Amino acid sequence: MFEMKGLREGQVRIPSGCAIAAIMDRSGNRHDGSDILKSIALMHDRSNGLGGGFAAYGIYPEYRELYAFHIMYESREARAQTEAYLDRYFMSEKQERIPTEAVAAIKNPPDIWRYFVAPHPMRLANSGLDEAEYTMQHVFHINGKIDGAFVASSGKNMGAFKGVGYPEDIGEFYRIQDYDAWAWTAHGRFPTNTPGWWGGAHPFTLLNWSVVHNGEISSYDANRRYVEQFGYDCELQTDTEVITYLFDLLARRHGFSQEMAARIMAAPSWEDIDRMPPDQAAFETALRTVYSSALVNGPFSIIIGSDEGLLALNDRLKLRALMAAEKGPMVYMASEQAAIEIVCPGAENVRSIEGGQPFVVQLDSVAAAKARESAENCPAREKPFRHEVEVHPRRKERSHA
Repeated sequence: MFEMKGLREGQVRIPSGCAIAAIMDRSGNRHDGSDILKSIALMHDRSNGLGGGFAAYGIYPEYRELYAFHIMYESREARAQTEAYLDRYFMSEKQERIPTEAVAAIKNPPDIWRYFVAPHPMRLANSGLDEAEYTMQHVFHINGKIDGAFVASSGKNMGAFKGVGYPEDIGEFYRIQDYDAWAWTAHGRFPTNTPGWWGGAHPFTLLNWSVVHNGEISSYDANRRYVEQFGYDCELQTDTEVITYLFDLLARRHGFSQEMAARIMAAPSWEDIDRMPPDQAAFETALRTVYSSALVNGPFSIIIGSDEGLLALNDRLKLRALMAAEKGPMVYMASEQAAIEIVCPGAENVRSIEGGQPFVVQLDSVAAAKARESAENCPAREKPFRHEVEVHPRRKERSHA
């Protein structure tokens, strides 16, 4: 033990608490969880044991077309109620307990199951929703209406493994070395103003999105009120949750590219906009005006995972550390450079990710497909519905003599 007396602030407190890391193979080849576990474990002192977790993409290729629900239960009643609910609204291909290992440091874990499901065709058709929106609504129902049940992840061919503990203990508990993924993200938590609980650990997920976050969102109330207008329920007792919902709203619902969604969330300051050429300034002004409540303020660094790849983003003032490096098809990100070098000693292009500038890494197959797409904004349908393009119903044309 060390002597506390006489130590100054910064010698006993983690000044930039929380650790985040990510590893991705752009070729789509899959790698087990050993390296991501080693990377996040190096940053042990940035956490305090109140949360750790991992997100992995490509781990369920045999069920790639099904939603993989990872669900935590506090009681048998919660499980029975949730499974009855799933049976009503989804068709299940397989369900099982997620394999875990006894770890002395992990106390009183919940009962953790996974379900590979597809929306019930008739109920989906009657809902008038697409399958992603349908699935999201039922995830919110389970989290908000079924006491003692929590959906840790709900995407396709991906999953989140998280809980209360240091990340290296959580990784051992979930046996993440047994999974193969083309992208991994990891988080070690040091909560400052929210409780440490199993559902509140990172990554936060919704559908195929996953978010790991270091920092604090000072704009949380404004962001929360904004997303709640669109039906997102913020009930998980942490500010990181709202980042996930903002990204889903902007990218999936509103159709922005991931880069543009990130730019809205970390928009340029008005001073920077004033110095831009007129056309660009008009565009940035419009974005900031329309999406003013989607602007995220406060010190933060985040890594967002999706079925396209990874996106990293720092706040505009770069108040949280985040490094990136490459080697061949591999891309590495971490709060500390040492966490990259321990798994990739010969890392190349090592650099700090700039404030407010999204750092995007896509699968080679995704990048190739996007390169073939037109740069124009093409609607999904050949012809939009009338109510989407007109303010008032069209008046009948008058005949002229």
